[in-house]
Amino acid sequence: MRVILQRVKQASVTIDGVVKSKIEEGILILLGIEAIDNQEDIDWLCKKISQLRIFNDEQDIMNKSIMDTNGSFLVISQFTLFASTKKGNRPSYIRAAKPEIAIPLYEAFIATLEITANLPVLTGTFGADMKVELLNDGPVTIIIDSKNKE
Repeated sequence: MRVILQRVKQASVTIDGVVKSKIEEGILILLGIEAIDNQEDIDWLCKKISQLRIFNDEQDIMNKSIMDTNGSFLVISQFTLFASTKKGNRPSYIRAAKPEIAIPLYEAFIATLEITANLPVLTGTFGADMKVELLNDGPVTIIIDSKNKE
């Protein structure tokens, strides 16, 4: 499981011209899922994301977690995070989980994150053509892969 976290002042996702979800200060999470991912990956990532100190304290030092700031999450499914560009010019997405595997894991990630952080978790729609807007704060952008824990 791979995520790109972006600390945002605001973010939204629009589907078919309609804003589905919008957050103010928080974390936009682009979530990529592989067929080999499981609940252990979800639990580890949700704990890491919830406790990651990427928000500024009173001295303007990144020393607070999203739980300290009472921010929100916006989770967007992103199969392209597992693109392979080794051969040719057209990316291969063979490592990305198929919907029958990815959808239950995506839903479990959202539910686990909500419980772990005890904060709102808004979403896009799995598999939809989504337009994502964000105001990156910092900018702070972090990539985490659950298969590279060390």
